[in-house]
Amino acid sequence: MSDENVTGTQEQPTWGVGPWPGKLPGPTHPDFEKFDLELLQNGDTRNVVDEYRYWTMRAIVADLDTKRHPYHVAIENWQHDLNIGSIVRTANAFLAKEVHIVGNKRWNRRGAMVTDRYQHVRHVPTIEELVAWAETGAANGGKLPIIAIDNVPGCKQLENVKLPAECLFLFGQEGPGLSQLALDAADMVLEITQFGSTRSINASAAASITMHTWVMQHVFG
Repeated sequence: MSDENVTGTQEQPTWGVGPWPGKLPGPTHPDFEKFDLELLQNGDTRNVVDEYRYWTMRAIVADLDTKRHPYHVAIENWQHDLNIGSIVRTANAFLAKEVHIVGNKRWNRRGAMVTDRYQHVRHVPTIEELVAWAETGAANGGKLPIIAIDNVPGCKQLENVKLPAECLFLFGQEGPGLSQLALDAADMVLEITQFGSTRSINASAAASITMHTWVMQHVFG
């Protein structure tokens, strides 16, 4: 349906909701503990789905924790890559278990659009420490397979591989891609098939495609 009105002018979409209509919920309301009283009184214009309107951030995170998918996402951060924020945002959209920032602790949060408040993000100083964590990172305490995404010699095509339900996707920097340490540590290296003239695609785009492929295989497959 078009947002254009009968006069032909484009209407500006409005986001969020205003103050809670009518009498504010009291302690007897089944969701009372989840609500943020300030949002109830002043309205909720956050970029959240309708299910979470007026909820506190803590309540939203707690609810997401009951639904998170069992795959993890790791990103090398040696050059303060601006794509990291976008990858965190995508990890929230596709409900990754956790995001691991490998290397520099500081990263540009601008692209995350505050989704890092709802997504578990932790810092890992080195690839070696990430690999050591992955040895017991699965839900049952077993090994979490590391799947590197990079178009290097000998890699397989993402489109032709059945992804593990529990795994750790590892992404590199925009431009140089993954470090040799990361590639050597991976249990599998996958590339995303391309058909144009450029050698690679944007790192955050690659992460989005990879996570969506996992969702298509394990949620809708």
